[in-house]
Amino acid sequence: MKRKKKDFDIFNLSFLDIISCGFGAVVLLVLISNTVENTSPSSVMAVEKLLGQVMTLENSIDTLAQKIDQQKKNTDTRLAASNQLEAAAQILSKTLSTREQEENELAGDLQGLSLVQSTLNRVSISISTTNTLRDEEVGGIPVDSDYVIFIIDTSGSMQANWSRVSREILNVLSIHPKVMGFQILNDMGKSLISGYSGRWIPDTPQRRKSVMRVFGSWADASNSSPVEGIETALKRYAKKGQSMAIYVFGDDYSGSSYDPVIAGITKMNHRQTGQPLAKIHGVGFLSEHTTSRFAILMRELTKKNGGTFLALPL
Repeated sequence: MKRKKKDFDIFNLSFLDIISCGFGAVVLLVLISNTVENTSPSSVMAVEKLLGQVMTLENSIDTLAQKIDQQKKNTDTRLAASNQLEAAAQILSKTLSTREQEENELAGDLQGLSLVQSTLNRVSISISTTNTLRDEEVGGIPVDSDYVIFIIDTSGSMQANWSRVSREILNVLSIHPKVMGFQILNDMGKSLISGYSGRWIPDTPQRRKSVMRVFGSWADASNSSPVEGIETALKRYAKKGQSMAIYVFGDDYSGSSYDPVIAGITKMNHRQTGQPLAKIHGVGFLSEHTTSRFAILMRELTKKNGGTFLALPL
């Protein structure tokens, strides 16, 4: 008779014993393990202290950054003020130089002889500014003319002393306290003010000032020879029965000869009655670069035409 096989049961007592033992071991391990972090109070305090130091340092850094920014702003402000002071110092230096130059020019004028002062000193004549009668002669220069023409050398050597030339024009006008008209030509015969070319400029104090303002920037071409200017003055402005004076300002003469020029101008000036239509005066501006040619020409020309020649140091 065959035996019946017994059914195999996996969940028997032995299996449950093993599982129970394993689970107990796990529970024991869990119970005896230290799951709490070992954090001591001293470590916490140290961290807090470090955090406090970090925050303090950050605050100090912010404060220093603000101070640095403020110092930078102060430095920029001081630099700007320094630049302004430097600019002001340069302007002041230029102003002082200009004033010094003006004082030197004035000192030179005092040391030299101006046109009126030189003639007065030579003959010890004093002019009363309140005298209403016009003198016939001042220091050897006739001042009885009703019309005055200036012939001005506009070359570079004269332009270098243009302010002195301007003052001498006013000095000449001052010894003619009242004339009916005046005119300014360059040595080529060109009029200073084209609108008055061929006509007389009315003589008033305001007109003198306005003309001299224009004269200050006048720079026309010149050949350093007054011949053309004098001939233009005699042809276009001189008339019989009208008293006229011509003042020739220059520092050199570029012409090749003297006698033909002197003879030709003198003949032109005496062309109607044998008497000069205009008195011709010469004013020489002498310097270290000036030759004697202008003086030689004007001495003879003024002598033959009722005028006077004066030499002024620049």
